[in-house]
Amino acid sequence: MDQALLTFHNQLTEEMQVFYTSDSCYKCVYQHLVTVKPNNNNASAVISTKFPLTLQVEWTRNVTLCSWSQTYGEGGHYSVWIQMSEAASNPSCTTAVDKRPNNVHLPLLVGALSLAVVALLFVVAPYIYRRRCTSKCIRTICCQGPEYSVDNDGAQACEVEHNTAKAKPTRLRSLDTFRGFVFIIGTSVVLAFRSMQRRGVSRQQLLRKITWRTVVLLMLGFCFINYSPRDGPLSWSWLRIPGVLQRLGFTYFVLSLLQTFWGLKEIPLRANHWWNPVQDVVLYWPQWLIIILLETLWLCITLLMPVPNCPTGYLGAGGIGDNGLYPNCTGGAAGYIDRWMFGDNMFRYPTCKEIYHTTQPFDPEGVLGTINSIAMGFLGMQAGKIIIFYRGANVRILCRFLVWAVILGISAAILSKCTRDGGFIPVNKNLWSLSYVMCTGCFSFLLLGGMYFVTDIKGWWGMNSIFVYVGHSLLGFYFPFSWEMRFQESHWEWLFQSLWATALWVLIAYLLYRKKFFLKI
Repeated sequence: MDQALLTFHNQLTEEMQVFYTSDSCYKCVYQHLVTVKPNNNNASAVISTKFPLTLQVEWTRNVTLCSWSQTYGEGGHYSVWIQMSEAASNPSCTTAVDKRPNNVHLPLLVGALSLAVVALLFVVAPYIYRRRCTSKCIRTICCQGPEYSVDNDGAQACEVEHNTAKAKPTRLRSLDTFRGFVFIIGTSVVLAFRSMQRRGVSRQQLLRKITWRTVVLLMLGFCFINYSPRDGPLSWSWLRIPGVLQRLGFTYFVLSLLQTFWGLKEIPLRANHWWNPVQDVVLYWPQWLIIILLETLWLCITLLMPVPNCPTGYLGAGGIGDNGLYPNCTGGAAGYIDRWMFGDNMFRYPTCKEIYHTTQPFDPEGVLGTINSIAMGFLGMQAGKIIIFYRGANVRILCRFLVWAVILGISAAILSKCTRDGGFIPVNKNLWSLSYVMCTGCFSFLLLGGMYFVTDIKGWWGMNSIFVYVGHSLLGFYFPFSWEMRFQESHWEWLFQSLWATALWVLIAYLLYRKKFFLKI
């Protein structure tokens, strides 16, 4: 799976060297692929089909014979003929397809159509059920004796169901359905603390609740998410200290403190000020000041902190990237700080390892990135303030979400110069760079607006996100959520397994919703 076979046929009288690099690898050094002996010899290599590759054939005297870039198909067999050109006396490289590759888009198409059919059934089934219910009520009224009336049990039950279906939920269900955890933590903090403020909960009680929830999240992440029973006895030698829930817990703690000390303010409903259009920002200026100071700290450390044997302000992956000049500089200042603090107790297989051939450990949930995680959560707090300030005015809420999305999207475009690897601050998920926060904040506002429309305005359900996340982390490796793959040549079984596990967790969440069971921390 995700591989193809490439065979080189050398019809020349000199030995050839073949090198390659991934087009997704920024300024990467060419890596040796195969050596092809002369005089009608051949050599084969298995290549990755995940990314487009640039291949280069060189003479033994380091002279490039030919170079080309191509996206190879999964399961395909390809031949490259190195021979003298018939039209000229110069050698050339000719590519041929010996075996057609698999259609990698077909499993996705079938999966999308299956999901569309399921969604259609969910939409049509309630309509059919209501039609049957209505017909039953009509038969009860029209076909029974005069002693039966509209107040009969059958009609009464139908009416109760109809009214229940139209009842508006008081809880913001979009918060339970939304999957951008960091962003939605900030939104939930604002709304939850607002509710507790109205109930008269004291500041000391809030601080106790904040501390307890933070400790629970940290322990869940430290003891469960980083450990599976299949790993054997728990050992400090391989235990990972940073983690997803650890970052969420610390982010929640900081955001909650901001809301506890500088966020519990009454909204001046009828006050007329020039800053009314931005009152959801101006009233909380101390919070904004703290976030600006934190971002200034991140910028100073990231761009100005000296790192041994690395250029100041380095934001690359190291390894073979950047022409191989900084192989041990993975993550720049962020990676250096994490390796100094945690040693080997951090993530050993970052996503950059496969492409950039890095040797240094790097944790995407490290210390420095947590600062921008707090900034991301603070954007979510802004969404919560919008919901409070414009409660009941759904159109204004959605418009404010759109305005924030546009502002953040433009900011991300400026910082990255609309490029993948360039700009003032490139979009980097592993580093949680400032441009990444702006970009994901933009899409988070758009996604929350969509979820708000679907779940709160239209009334669809969705809850127990933490339960599903922790449950899948613990049980996702076991049957019935997964099994040993028998067909490794394509994505069919992988896709089916992923859809099956997702469907099971959706069913579990739905059953818990029907039973009114909601996991709270």
